[in-house]
Amino acid sequence: MRIAFGAAILVVLGIGVFSVVMQPTTAERIGIGLIFGLMAIGAAGAAIWLPRLARDNRSLRTTVMTLSVVSFLIVALGMVAAGQQMFISTHDLTVLLIVVGFGVVASAAFAVLVSGPLTGDLTLIAETASGIASGDFARRASISRSDEVGDLAAAIDEMALVLQEGERARTRDDAVRREFFAAVGHDLRTPLASMQAAIEAMQDGLVDDPDRYLGSMKRDTEALSQMVEDLFLLARLESGVIELDVEPIDLTEITDEAVEVFRPLAEGKDVTMVLEFEDRVTALATPEGVARVVRNLLDNAVRHSPPGGEIVVRVSNGAFAQVLVTDDGEGFEEAFTEHAFERFSRNDDVRRRATGGAGLGLAIAHEYVSGFGGTIWAEPGPGGKVGFRLSPA
Repeated sequence: MRIAFGAAILVVLGIGVFSVVMQPTTAERIGIGLIFGLMAIGAAGAAIWLPRLARDNRSLRTTVMTLSVVSFLIVALGMVAAGQQMFISTHDLTVLLIVVGFGVVASAAFAVLVSGPLTGDLTLIAETASGIASGDFARRASISRSDEVGDLAAAIDEMALVLQEGERARTRDDAVRREFFAAVGHDLRTPLASMQAAIEAMQDGLVDDPDRYLGSMKRDTEALSQMVEDLFLLARLESGVIELDVEPIDLTEITDEAVEVFRPLAEGKDVTMVLEFEDRVTALATPEGVARVVRNLLDNAVRHSPPGGEIVVRVSNGAFAQVLVTDDGEGFEEAFTEHAFERFSRNDDVRRRATGGAGLGLAIAHEYVSGFGGTIWAEPGPGGKVGFRLSPA
């Protein structure tokens, strides 16, 4: 219905333009109306038939060629009808028909030439999409066009890039997840084996000092409880269960308290711990969250500091409220600094075996700082250097 209505409007407009330009007689107006009507009927029929042909036809080149020829034939029909209306001689009409025939052949040849690159690009896009679907995410169409086909090729290439990056991330996550479970399994197995040995020794009556064994079992239980607590806390932070309602806090005081808590542990390893600050520094955060962040950074620094080393904790104020923790340990590898705060990530196997732990401290610190709207970073060694910035209060 819409096609017929549109054809009728075109006929009326054509007759109107012809009447204004040519000032025709009534007979001429009727004749040109018939010509326009025939052309409109041909165009309407093509508009109905060609889309069905395009859907059923497997070759885009054939569709384009058919469209070109049909369009030219509609124009040729109008030319021939107009020639008869103007009483052109048989000789002139024959010449006109020969020209029209040549035009049809030329249109078909032009359609074939033009559709060649188009079908080639569409075939390449189809092959690229098929390759991506089979798992070849490195496949690219790499077609440079400014039309809709170019947009389609660019969208396919962008999709392939996103899938490729997602696959790399999945592979990396699988690897670090396996390392994480190995670390957790090691940390669980060690205290459990120690507790089992102590219990069996006490059951067999081989213990001369039960209090010493009970103290060891208590420390193992505390280590297991801390690991479970860290895992639970990280899961809650990542899922957004814990609401971080920020408020003005004294960052200097919180950092000083954390340093005093870890100072005995550092001195037990012959490590000096120094706190540096110029003035009271305030920030927008939660006291409990910042205390946990600072303690995790200090715990990381103490565990990786060599005997005789020094840990410097510097609190500064400026555009941001900042805490920077440095130590004399081996530090992070440069390639690892971008992944130091990812969940399950570990710097290397040697470091894990030497220091223990499941590597959750920095991930928890990252979740807290991000929740406060701040940033946390690590710098490559030598020497460990980790810091975070918060918005000033």
